[in-house]
Amino acid sequence: MKLGLMLDLTLPKYDYLIQKREGKLYIFDLVRKKYIFLTPEEWVRQHFVNYLITEKSVPQKLISLERGLNYNRLAKRSDIVVYGQKGQALLLIECKASTIELNEQVIFQVATYNVKLRAPFIGITNGLKHFYWKHAEGVKNLSLQELPDFQEMNKSAEK
Repeated sequence: MKLGLMLDLTLPKYDYLIQKREGKLYIFDLVRKKYIFLTPEEWVRQHFVNYLITEKSVPQKLISLERGLNYNRLAKRSDIVVYGQKGQALLLIECKASTIELNEQVIFQVATYNVKLRAPFIGITNGLKHFYWKHAEGVKNLSLQELPDFQEMNKSAEK
């Protein structure tokens, strides 16, 4: 896998750490504090985490990556979950590789995961395109142009 195939995303660039072991590339994960095998999806996930921390002021300790959850007896993994200061899920993001189209199937996937998490903000990204929604019980999801910052998400969740 060549690193050059994963460089151009529409997310802020940052000083990531890459390691090569036995001919494979690994990227340092700030949240999990270890090197993770570098796939195109992981490239997007790490850039989006950096975006959340640097642009949306999300405390690193309130981000959870690839955490397991059960839905209809099926084990699933949420890509990125941001928790609020009171421990509630605030934001759920589903990441895809930049070559994957963001379609209804991906929207259904994140919405399905959110049945369990009940995060008020959800989104999907492939690193090139990003779509976000604000979810409220009994109300149609509201499409957002961009994510609010962490404090705004927290305030919105408390209402």
